[in-house]
Amino acid sequence: MSEDAADALAVEDFVEYCRTQAGLLSGSVKTMGEEADELLDEIDQEMAEIRSRLEALPDEVEATETPSTADVPDASEVDVTAIEELQQELEEKQLLVEAKQARMQAFQDLAADYTELAEELPSTVDDGQEALTRVVEFEADADAPVYFDERQTMVEAAAASADSETE
Repeated sequence: MSEDAADALAVEDFVEYCRTQAGLLSGSVKTMGEEADELLDEIDQEMAEIRSRLEALPDEVEATETPSTADVPDASEVDVTAIEELQQELEEKQLLVEAKQARMQAFQDLAADYTELAEELPSTVDDGQEALTRVVEFEADADAPVYFDERQTMVEAAAASADSETE
């Protein structure tokens, strides 16, 4: 972005940009929360399935007992194998939920930082150029572009502008 374009923008434009970014991040957090809730529901269902299968097993299944033929496992072995597979799926989903929760926290933190910047800008900068500089530095420091798949950030626009000016 050229200096003339930045000067034409008011500090309030950058405040609004920061608020918009914070809102988009909050929307992403809401979506991720819904996805995490769906995974947690699936985990609950799988836990109920595991409990029901465990309850259906005979009370005295001897671990050292072998089937009468090597090729045909008895029903308790099949159930134990199926339960172990369900447990593995459950653990994988739990890891997904944990990763999603960590990602949600990162998005929430960045949204809060954008909101804080929006509140600071009017009292700490004098013009649009200075506001632009603060926003670009903030986004670069926060690695903001990785949070926005479908939207270009100010730091990306500034980098693209700088690249086109050097060509």
